[in-house]
Amino acid sequence: MKNYRRLLLFIKPYIPRLCLAVVCIIMAAAANLYVPWIIKDLIDKVLADKDLVTLNLLGLGIIVVFFFRGIFYYGQTYLVSYIAERVIIDIREVLYKKFQEFQLSYYEKQQTGTIMSYITNDVAALQAALVDSLIDLVTESSIFIGSVCMMFYIDWKLTMITIVVVPLVGQAMKIFGRKLRESGAVVQQRTADITSLLQESISAVRVIKSFVREDYEMERFSQQNYLNFRANMKTIQLMSLLTPIVEFLAALIVTIILWFGGYQVVNGALTAGSLIAFLTYAVNLANPVKRISRVFGTVQKAMAAADRVFGVLDTKEEIKDNPDAQDMPNVIGHVEFKDVCFEYNPGRRIINNLSLDVKPGQVVAIVGPSGAGKTTIVNLIPRFYDVTAGAVYVDDIDVRSVRLASLRSQIGIVPQETVLFSDSVMHNIRYGRLDATDEQIVAAAKAANAHDFILTLKNGYDTKIGERGVTLSGGQRQRIAIARAILKNPRILILDEATSALDTESEELVQDALDKLMIGRTSFVIAHRLSTILQADNIIVMENGEMVESGTHSALLAKNGLYSHLYNIQFNDKKSRQV
Repeated sequence: MKNYRRLLLFIKPYIPRLCLAVVCIIMAAAANLYVPWIIKDLIDKVLADKDLVTLNLLGLGIIVVFFFRGIFYYGQTYLVSYIAERVIIDIREVLYKKFQEFQLSYYEKQQTGTIMSYITNDVAALQAALVDSLIDLVTESSIFIGSVCMMFYIDWKLTMITIVVVPLVGQAMKIFGRKLRESGAVVQQRTADITSLLQESISAVRVIKSFVREDYEMERFSQQNYLNFRANMKTIQLMSLLTPIVEFLAALIVTIILWFGGYQVVNGALTAGSLIAFLTYAVNLANPVKRISRVFGTVQKAMAAADRVFGVLDTKEEIKDNPDAQDMPNVIGHVEFKDVCFEYNPGRRIINNLSLDVKPGQVVAIVGPSGAGKTTIVNLIPRFYDVTAGAVYVDDIDVRSVRLASLRSQIGIVPQETVLFSDSVMHNIRYGRLDATDEQIVAAAKAANAHDFILTLKNGYDTKIGERGVTLSGGQRQRIAIARAILKNPRILILDEATSALDTESEELVQDALDKLMIGRTSFVIAHRLSTILQADNIIVMENGEMVESGTHSALLAKNGLYSHLYNIQFNDKKSRQV
């Protein structure tokens, strides 16, 4: 119940509506309690005494009661559904906000489909516990309590005998509830696995088709689908057993009533109408117990989803603002690494004792073999990760002492894999600065050599570019990303192999845009093609997490070390292709 109580905290802002909904539910349930009393009066008064006046009053009473029951039923359904929908929206927003706060390391450990499943499948499962379950729980509880009260009023001895069986029902619900919760957790995980597989296969559809792996992927999906089927069938099996067990116990109650109540009628201690009314109330007692058992099963399944949702909400952020963090002042661009060490996993060091002093406006290139730690170095500047030892300073301020947002807002990043949104070209460039005018966006596009090709698109700047910019070429996507960075106007710029995936013609256009972008900014350039960094103020050569060389292009060539080796490999390879 811990997570259910925690879930109910989301209802707190809607307490007034909830109270009104509960009133409507109770009043609607009360109408059901009136029916057995009508049967009692019909048998004991109307039929026995042939009382037409009472018959007329009973008929009028039925019409009035069920008219108001309809009004209260509408009220309960609308109000509870409103509260549930609002709570679901609130939970989704809190969950989405939490995902926004997580750092890169979290996403590197989680599958995209699993993360999506938290917000879609798991939250949807909570909705069942909040809407139908809440209505049924209050309705059936009201009928249960009301029926017990009326049964005591009719015959307390018969009532005492009847309710002896109720603890047996409670024990059955407890046993099945535990099993249903465990089964529900498996169902939610299997559903998340299907979502992950689906997201992965859709994203990689080009690879699947190029390798003719449609049948293989179908087999993978079928296997996962079957596991999901088995998990659901386990839950259905438990639910199917719970209901007949509760119904059997209810039948046991009815049998006791019929025998003992019939005995009292025969002896004249109870009227026939009272026995029928009592039996009807007993049925009303049995039905709520049965329905509450179903609600209990539904809630237990939903709590498995709640465990997953609250597990995410309880996850601690690895990188967050310190309690005394201040806003980063306007950055000049002086970046310094002091004895920096970093490791993703304990004992496996990626960066080892790196010291580097970059003056404002300098262009620093970082090169080296794959896995040397190039990208890791630049990820430490905006605190995508925190150093294991040492410190990174921007304008002599430790980046861990300032608010993340104030630091990152002054750093621009152009990655190798350009990420664009399924929206217009205008929106994607404006993402760099949301308050930018159309004129400023056009100016940024011109500076990025993107304006001319944008005008050739069907709707110009208003053209929708599809998911991840799929309708554009690699060079076009990269130039829009550069325009976005230009619009942000950062003092520190990070270019992570921004031209490595482009053809020669696109590379020239993009490189020209990057050269314009780097003017007057402190720039860190991770380069695969060494021909793009010949004019860098300083070239850092990394190998196995350590800086093994540094200097200008000509100075490094003269050393005849690792940089010279890498450069000669590329130069000779280029010459051989030209021949």
